[in-house]
Amino acid sequence: MLRTVTVPSLSFSSSTHLKVSTQNTSYLAPHSLKLSSPLIGNINKSNSTRTVTCNYNPSRRLALLQLGTVIPQSQFLSGTLAPARSSEVTDQNVLEWVKNDKRRMLHVVYNVGDLDKTIKFYTECLGMKLLRRRDIPEDRYSNAFLGYGPEDTNFTVELTYNYGVDKYDIGDGFGHFGIAVEDVARTVDLVKAKGGKVTREPAPVKGGSTMIAFVEDPNGYKFELLERGLTPEPLCQVMLRVGDLDRSINFYKKSFGMELLRRRDNPEYKYTVALMGYGPEDKNAVLELTYNYGITEYNKGNGYTQIAIGTDDVYKSAEAVKLCGGKIIREPGPIPVINTKITACLDPDGWKSVFVDNVDFFKELE
Repeated sequence: MLRTVTVPSLSFSSSTHLKVSTQNTSYLAPHSLKLSSPLIGNINKSNSTRTVTCNYNPSRRLALLQLGTVIPQSQFLSGTLAPARSSEVTDQNVLEWVKNDKRRMLHVVYNVGDLDKTIKFYTECLGMKLLRRRDIPEDRYSNAFLGYGPEDTNFTVELTYNYGVDKYDIGDGFGHFGIAVEDVARTVDLVKAKGGKVTREPAPVKGGSTMIAFVEDPNGYKFELLERGLTPEPLCQVMLRVGDLDRSINFYKKSFGMELLRRRDNPEYKYTVALMGYGPEDKNAVLELTYNYGITEYNKGNGYTQIAIGTDDVYKSAEAVKLCGGKIIREPGPIPVINTKITACLDPDGWKSVFVDNVDFFKELE
């Protein structure tokens, strides 16, 4: 049990010792110690020892205020006053907690200039389903959630239309979204038939054998079509460009609890990619981080917004982000009206993510 005492404001010479007693135990403190706090207990004086007798109450936290922390019994007995490491232990506990937190990528949020046109493209060309839609006239915006499965199990897109804004700057930092399809060529033909834009015809990926193609939605967002077998998570990637890949990998591993699933260097094309996520990339949505040789900063524009991630505790999630060098831009707590607890943060490159309380998220869906 941690035992601490509060003693009166006293200074002792080098020949004087302080003896501190509780109901059951006495401690001899170093003679050079200077202590100050309100008086508790009685002072008994002798020639060389001053004794402070305290009524020990285990439910009351007593502190040596001169040191700014609680001093363990072992430090009294050893005659040393090494700084307490309780904060370091707490920090480590938070990072260990992150590894066991029930996390999942919930949805990715971005702005579009024409909500109806975008929904039509996603449902008719990309095979998504409209899961829900809501209009918030008091805040002058509308939302639509689309994906390949229900929100409580699948990664989805959240489209935001802000009244009166029909165009956004996507910038050069955002890369693309990835969609796994069984037949890339057939999907590309469908996109063309519906008037969609194809920016890369079906062909093997550079340096590999996987068949891919690129298409654009009506807002200019790129989608990479990857030829794969059946998967429970067709909406499989969000690609963002970063200025320091090792720094980003370390940040997402420690503060987000993600695994480094795969890393591939392509010196011929002067870029390196790292896939981060919460499970195998053939069954889960992943974050694809891309580093282009020599480029450390990007224009993020105002189109792409954030990724939302489920967590059991938004408060601990915020602590972990702070410990790993991230920036909290919305302190953890409930959103007004709907009461869903969230916290928002920026990674070292300035990309935004939002942690959402798991229980509150399921209540919101209900």
